[in-house]
Amino acid sequence: MKALIKVGYGCNNHCTFCHTLDVRDMEGTSQDVHRKIERAAQLKHTMVVLSGGEVTMRPELVQWAAHSAALGMDFGLVTNGRMLAYRELVDKLIELRLKYVYMSLHGGTAKLHNLMVRADAFEQTYAAVGNLSGRGLDFTVNTVVTRQNLQHLRPMVDAMLPYKDAALKFSMVQPKGGGEKLFEHLFMPVSDVAERVHDAITYGLEKSGGAGPRFAHDGIPLCLLPGYEDLYDDLKTHQFWTMIEVDEPDYFPVDDRNKIQPGPCSQCSLRGPCPGLFVGYAEEYGIGELRPSAGRPRSNSFNFVFERTYARIADGGPCPVFADGITPWDRGRHIFVRKGDRVGVYRCSSRDFADVEIETIKHEHGQVYLDVSSKSAPDDFAKDLVQLQRSAICAPCPARDRCAGLFEAVAGDVFTRDDARVREVLGALAGRVLDVGCGEGPYADALASLASSSRVTYVGLEPDAARASSLRERWPWATVEVGEIETYALEPASFDHVLVLRSWNHFHDPVAAVRAVATALRPGGTVTVVDNIAFGLLRGREQAQRAEHGPSGFEHYRNDDAAAAARVWLDAGFVPLEQHEVGPGTSNQWLLRFERHPHVGDVSPARTARASTSESSGVLLADEPR
Repeated sequence: MKALIKVGYGCNNHCTFCHTLDVRDMEGTSQDVHRKIERAAQLKHTMVVLSGGEVTMRPELVQWAAHSAALGMDFGLVTNGRMLAYRELVDKLIELRLKYVYMSLHGGTAKLHNLMVRADAFEQTYAAVGNLSGRGLDFTVNTVVTRQNLQHLRPMVDAMLPYKDAALKFSMVQPKGGGEKLFEHLFMPVSDVAERVHDAITYGLEKSGGAGPRFAHDGIPLCLLPGYEDLYDDLKTHQFWTMIEVDEPDYFPVDDRNKIQPGPCSQCSLRGPCPGLFVGYAEEYGIGELRPSAGRPRSNSFNFVFERTYARIADGGPCPVFADGITPWDRGRHIFVRKGDRVGVYRCSSRDFADVEIETIKHEHGQVYLDVSSKSAPDDFAKDLVQLQRSAICAPCPARDRCAGLFEAVAGDVFTRDDARVREVLGALAGRVLDVGCGEGPYADALASLASSSRVTYVGLEPDAARASSLRERWPWATVEVGEIETYALEPASFDHVLVLRSWNHFHDPVAAVRAVATALRPGGTVTVVDNIAFGLLRGREQAQRAEHGPSGFEHYRNDDAAAAARVWLDAGFVPLEQHEVGPGTSNQWLLRFERHPHVGDVSPARTARASTSESSGVLLADEPR
């Protein structure tokens, strides 16, 4: 767990794209940096990484490394590398637990690198690469890609090929500092950057035979780098959890708030780890280059892993999180849990979900659970999971909406309670029923009773042939067909009811699925859609490792909530009957019901406008008699 300390913004290079162009005169005092190193140790970080500007210009560099080592922490540098051309300095820093170096080299020749940094720096910088390689360091060389070096990335690869233990990273220039002031001079379409970076990585892998160096990229949407999505690299992949600028009083969590994932990204299966677009870039170039992908399955849960007991708290006593400072803790990715008088801290490092997704699931939807099972994946939520809710201590706190939050376990089985409405709906069915994606058959007992009494004629549609065969053997009362709803040939207007029970988020193409349902359902027939949003699970370290290396695979293509799913049905002209959302105090299961209008696909806007929301139940009702 790394803490990044900015010691000052002065530098012996003059890069055109310098992030801190406007504050290069600002320097932190030596005492202030000492204090920040001590605070990092208090927060239980295991490494302090110093950055600038250029940190190696500061005469206190060795003293700061010694102070960090004395507190039991490793040491790291973010640097332009020029001072590390002096081997005796590298040797001294390694003695003081230097373990990590992230340095810049922007061209494979002196002419190009010096042009970009506006200094005679190449010989020193390239010598530093030789001094650092082979020393057992976590060592990355970063190349910022601008208009000036876009066509010269292969020579950069050639320059790094001798250094097998290094990582060569290509980063999109940021619209910040010099990048903002010289935007037109530096920037080009991100799709052009992606093309050249893809070419350079392919070239490097082929030329090295995959034996090194490693390759990485940053600041480029993953949809533009097919085949190299897993090479994405940022502060979080380097295990940075907090950082502090020169003028900040305390640490803040590392985040990507200068980047966005606009509307087209909402259904992309790469959304979790993807950086999206820089805000400043999207404002100038737009979002038309994005190519969202729905081809990869997604996880529908993420782990908060126990780190340590954080503090003790007495009834009526002050909150220890607020007392110690809320800013170092990530509002989404950290969670504090009270059990009796003890408070434990858990942390989520998953890259399957973007920061904003995790924060929304945790705070807005309230879907975090303690996993009390020993399974790699819970399969009986009512028994395996205990819901956590925000502690009453947080209610009057002025920092409530900024804090990671103190949570406590709540009594009651929310899953069985919320499932009761689903069973009530199923119990009222009559006629021909199509169950799309019948799979695990979570409601087989209720449906079997209806079919056995001849109230319904049941047809299940299951895409997995082996599973369908198993269901036929276990369900003598059912007809089970093999196929996917998006492409399966169904007789028009042949069903009175269609069920989509926990299969919505498994559909490859929801629009095509809804179109097929509209064909198969008779006018006036109903659709019931039930599914889950993603949720967070609190686990111990060993428990989390078993789960993450267990046999369960990703099967969801989305983690839609009720509102996102409802938009697809409404756009197709279905009439809303009922809608149950997820929120704090509910389970993570939502429910939708619709009626097929006689002219589905050509519904009058007036009728759609007459759909209203019942204030008493939170249920959408169509106000026109059927």
